[in-house]
Amino acid sequence: MIRRLFCFLLITLSVNTFAQTNTKVTPEQQKKMDTFVTNLMSKMTLDEKIGQLNLVSVGFDVTGPIVSKNVNENIEKGNVGGVFNTYTPDAVRKLQDIAVKHSRLKIPLIFGYDVIHGHKTIFPIPLALASSWDLGMIKNSASIAAAEASADGLNWVFSPMVDIARDPRWGRIAEGAGEDTWLGSQIAKAMVEGYQGTSYDTNKVMTCVKHFALYGAVEAGRDYNTVDMSDRRMMGEYLPPYKAAIDAGAGSVMSSFNEINGVPSTGNKWLMTDLLRKQWGFTGFVATDYTAIDEMIPHGMGKTQADVAKVAIDAGTDMDMVSEAYLNNLKKLVKDGKVPMAEVDASCRRVLEAKYKLGLFADPYRYCNDQRAEKTIMKPAYLEAALEAAKRSIVLLKNSNNVLPLKMSGSIALIGPLADDSRDMIGPWSGAGDWEKSVSVIQGIKQLAGNQVKINYARGANILTDTGMIGRLDQPQGTLTIDKRPSAEMIDEAVRAAKNSDVIVAVVGESAGMTGEAASRSNIGLPGDQEDLLKALKATGKPMVVVLMNGRPLTLTWENDNANGILETWFAGTEAGNAIADILFGAYNPSAKITATFPQNVGQLPLYYSHKNTGRPYVGDFLERYKSRYLDVSNDPLYPFGYGLSYTTFNYGDVMLSSSTIKPGQLLHITTKITNTGKYDGEEVVQLYTRQMVGSVTRPVEELKNFKKIFLKAGESQDVTFIISSNDLRFYDINMKYTYEPGDFKVFVGTNSRDVKEADFKLTK
Repeated sequence: MIRRLFCFLLITLSVNTFAQTNTKVTPEQQKKMDTFVTNLMSKMTLDEKIGQLNLVSVGFDVTGPIVSKNVNENIEKGNVGGVFNTYTPDAVRKLQDIAVKHSRLKIPLIFGYDVIHGHKTIFPIPLALASSWDLGMIKNSASIAAAEASADGLNWVFSPMVDIARDPRWGRIAEGAGEDTWLGSQIAKAMVEGYQGTSYDTNKVMTCVKHFALYGAVEAGRDYNTVDMSDRRMMGEYLPPYKAAIDAGAGSVMSSFNEINGVPSTGNKWLMTDLLRKQWGFTGFVATDYTAIDEMIPHGMGKTQADVAKVAIDAGTDMDMVSEAYLNNLKKLVKDGKVPMAEVDASCRRVLEAKYKLGLFADPYRYCNDQRAEKTIMKPAYLEAALEAAKRSIVLLKNSNNVLPLKMSGSIALIGPLADDSRDMIGPWSGAGDWEKSVSVIQGIKQLAGNQVKINYARGANILTDTGMIGRLDQPQGTLTIDKRPSAEMIDEAVRAAKNSDVIVAVVGESAGMTGEAASRSNIGLPGDQEDLLKALKATGKPMVVVLMNGRPLTLTWENDNANGILETWFAGTEAGNAIADILFGAYNPSAKITATFPQNVGQLPLYYSHKNTGRPYVGDFLERYKSRYLDVSNDPLYPFGYGLSYTTFNYGDVMLSSSTIKPGQLLHITTKITNTGKYDGEEVVQLYTRQMVGSVTRPVEELKNFKKIFLKAGESQDVTFIISSNDLRFYDINMKYTYEPGDFKVFVGTNSRDVKEADFKLTK
């Protein structure tokens, strides 16, 4: 299957089997595990082996249309291998009791959950965390999430999501690191290391990297849709973050809903066996996404559940989430000779090995400690870390005439449907997070400013006015509080508040339920009457700061042209309001940079910085007709990849190279002087890009290769040096070999992908 691609890739990717498992499994440990699992499997019936491949949903929320039934009975029969959506030590203990006290072989269950950006202490959404460009902080956020989740009975998390996404219409762009391959790979590695550590201690959990593979490239930005791309783009741009997560030691992988080269991921043997296991050396187990085996029927991979169950097990997909396709069909398929017993054994072994690595055979209750839960969950140090992460993730998009930071005096018109909102602060995929413990913007400002600033609050508008869309939002995270007053009445109230204030802070955006899974949008401007509200506020003549909350890049041309200041706060988590207040009043100087391009309008999508030139590239002359351009808008983004402002300013000196030529294996030192030319101390993300001018295949106009985040006091300068070699210049050449080619290169250093200084060098033979 997909033999052509397999031949291309066979020579390019391989990895030592134990390298990807980090320090978790030594050869001696592997031998002990093999002996234990082999002995256990020798006692198991076919039914019990199949049972280990059955993942059921039991618990507090539903992430799909089906809820597992007869769970207790199936656990007792040995027909369940894992449970998700159940947490707390007490709830986990009750189900584990059934498995280890009442099933024949006493095999413990594994407990998983969607811990995407925190468990109880909710951090900013992953797209926001990526905007911090702070790998250490991102790793720490995953470590804290693991500590809380494991204290709450869990030992397996469906995270990180490492899908590259370049179309913000796709709601799940909120769950990943954005559009860039290199940065996405670094973040994938950091997240896996944060969750898992170097061994599965009781404060660590096993990761499930998702969604394998290419899910972020769904056509039209529509969730669950088809993906189709070239081999070269797949290998060079979309697969590397998954590979980085595997190399970092990820214990499991989740299949994606989309197809790849005409075969759904869940049933794609090239993907799950040839690439993931044989070439990448992955030794963990693969779980499906929610009911993904059953969904191969409408994909057209079979007429019956038995048909698609065979496709999935043949592909190397081990654990079936919720559909019970394996439970219902594998025994007969094996008995009829349609599925080799070896395939069931291999999948069962991988699931049992995961439980062994987690220590569940030694102590099935090692994650069920009520005292630890009380001491761990939402402790002050974790809330402080969430606050710091939120501040470091908020992007300053505009600051005309230094409207920000605000003065700690006078009056503020605090307006907007999200200004006094706690529910939406923690965003989509907040899982076990308690929105009632999150801090709203109005609370944050009051806590920081006290009585020094008068707040004139007005709601001004609802997030949505389309009742049909409100009903389509994912529940319960899409729950909205609707003010039933007429829109005109609400806007008039807001205008009165603005006229009685010195400055307007308008808090607008999406609800949590408008992003994430099943939340694709064809129009990604501000929803409802929110833009009408902003236009009415603009007409008052008062300076206006727009505070955005959203899970995707938005189209903000009017806002950019008319607002004095714009803060992109995303969904900043439990401490959102405190973080936003700190930045509004200058207690923290913003330093974040966007990792997904903001378009001018949806007609430009997909839009990303590392595109290729055409034979007729548009170079800025709008009147030049026969170029690759639109008639009605320029090709330029509203905000380019890597963009973000500070309350201070930074000057970049010329780019200096240690040599104008390098040979393979030699190092090139790239240096520029950065000076803080403003009045505030601040941080800057210095970004390094390269471009190969000629290749055996066409090359992108820019590719991120590294970055450094530096802190400079006002007036201070620092030389920043990057080092690259020929290994940093590799790509998939005309023969699909991952290599470098001699030739001319440009190197760019700048504050974002657009505003850069450049220099030239040559890689010789």
